Amino acid sequence: MSPAAGVQAPLLPDQKPGKAEKRASVSGAVFNVSTSIIGAGIMSIPATLKVIGVIPAFLLILIIAWLAEISVGILLQYTHSGDSTTYAGVMGESFGRIGSIAVQICVLITNLGCLIVYLIIIGDVLSGNKPEGSVHLGVLQEWFGIHWWNSRVFALLFIVVFIMLPLVLCRRVESLRYSSAVAVLLALVFVGICSVMAISALLNGKTKTPKLLPELDNHTSFFDLFTAVPVIVTAFTFHFNVHPIGRELEKPSDMIKATRISMVLCALIYFSIGLFGYLLFGDSIMADILVNFDQSSSSSALGSLLNDIVRLSYAFHLMLVFPLINFSLRANIDELVFSKKQHSLEKDTNRFVFLTFVLLAFSYLAAITIPDIWYFFQFLGSTSAVCLCFIFPGAIVLRDVHGISKTGDRIIALIMIILATVTSSVAISTNIFGFVSNK
Repeated sequence: MSPAAGVQAPLLPDQKPGKAEKRASVSGAVFNVSTSIIGAGIMSIPATLKVIGVIPAFLLILIIAWLAEISVGILLQYTHSGDSTTYAGVMGESFGRIGSIAVQICVLITNLGCLIVYLIIIGDVLSGNKPEGSVHLGVLQEWFGIHWWNSRVFALLFIVVFIMLPLVLCRRVESLRYSSAVAVLLALVFVGICSVMAISALLNGKTKTPKLLPELDNHTSFFDLFTAVPVIVTAFTFHFNVHPIGRELEKPSDMIKATRISMVLCALIYFSIGLFGYLLFGDSIMADILVNFDQSSSSSALGSLLNDIVRLSYAFHLMLVFPLINFSLRANIDELVFSKKQHSLEKDTNRFVFLTFVLLAFSYLAAITIPDIWYFFQFLGSTSAVCLCFIFPGAIVLRDVHGISKTGDRIIALIMIILATVTSSVAISTNIFGFVSNK
């Protein structure tokens, strides 16, 4: 499916046709899309290889990336065919006010959860944490000792004020293209260091042969295999940013091109970090690979330095992902709460600044007061992300209010909905059962 390919009209028309507006570049869109995709999800990919094996993980990454591209094409196609300019608007045309609110709530859960989790991870990297009584020092504490100024409260406050605030005040997504390019570069640095460490360990005979296929035993059941699907779906979810990024491009086909390039790039990054991370740590790999780097052997000065570089590169990567996730969250909250306002958010300075400061302050306070919120948002985020990525686009095709879907489109839409519903239900049930059993 390649909807809207070759169409020359802008995805979203300018508010003032008489005033020329600089259009965003495809390269900038590629960086913004890729940065929207590669967030905290990269940390969970290696653990999925341990559960389902290398070959199924590779195939699953390819399939999810392909289906995610199709679902983005659906959103673009129905956006161009209707009068809506946002994801919530597209759902509203198909399912009324309930559809719009459903999208906005899912974006709220997914994005706000991500912002808080990002700050928690950054705080862990810089200032450490104390999970279950054990103390893990942060990079700043390892370098300078434990002081008041490198505690989680002050370290995150510095990051929020001097790095994140200037970025979240940008009113156009295109303005974030350079920070997104740096974020992608940092992700590649992370993958590069992991690959070098894994290859070195392989040459020294310190790695174990990875499982090519899943092995069902006392530790892994058949139903555990389904838990990998929501993890990878979440890792490829950026649909909340399709309209903010696409509206600044000259034509819809540019967004489709940017999406395809980003999907290929992100799939390569995900599989590389999954494979090299699995080779490096084997079955001891944790759900969050950063924990392995924190606990891994660092008897040599070079080993300690590489561990710190890996952790810092990822922390800075998340700092640059933050404003992109915040961008669509702010827009959806504005659409939900201030839907009757005449002026758009980017033209209403008071409203824009108010929402920006409220979201940033709330994320910061949540990150320093409830650092164990990870599992709560991981549960809700995977559910809402699956809806944004597959269920809602599939439902739009099946509803087909504009009469433009073909038989093949409806079949793929049905497959997406069934795949998302079944795997998410099994995964959620398995996670709940595991949580109760551990209690």
